[in-house]
Amino acid sequence: MSTHTADIRWQQDEDDHFTLGRYTRVHEIAFDGGTTIQASGAPQNVPAQFSSETSVDPEELFVASLASCHMLWFLDFARRAGLDVRSYRDQAVGEMGKNAQGRTAILKVTLRPRAECEADAAALAELHHKAHDACFIANSVSTQVLVEPQV
Repeated sequence: MSTHTADIRWQQDEDDHFTLGRYTRVHEIAFDGGTTIQASGAPQNVPAQFSSETSVDPEELFVASLASCHMLWFLDFARRAGLDVRSYRDQAVGEMGKNAQGRTAILKVTLRPRAECEADAAALAELHHKAHDACFIANSVSTQVLVEPQV
């Protein structure tokens, strides 16, 4: 078993009116490896003056974690299969809506990975299937995760 940490840091701006709901949603996330990023509530969910379009929002982090986990497993399985992967890109998309309980949730994430390597579509599809089955993050969520390899 392993543990993974994220240190979330928020502080009220001096001109915030917290009790009136007028406060910044911009915050920092520090990861255990030393990387710190600026995060914010999604501009679609938070008024522009209290969010930051240039910051990462939790929904983007969720989609990115699924795509990143899938990629890491794909690369591992490709290496084990003797393939030389030269590049990999995934333009993943998450779709938010109401779930069966009427709660707002990311209902579906579509991964659209493109790997540059010498393998046919069937071999790539099998590697993506194995990567999806092994992905810790995909195995941890109820969100539908689709994998649509691009060739």
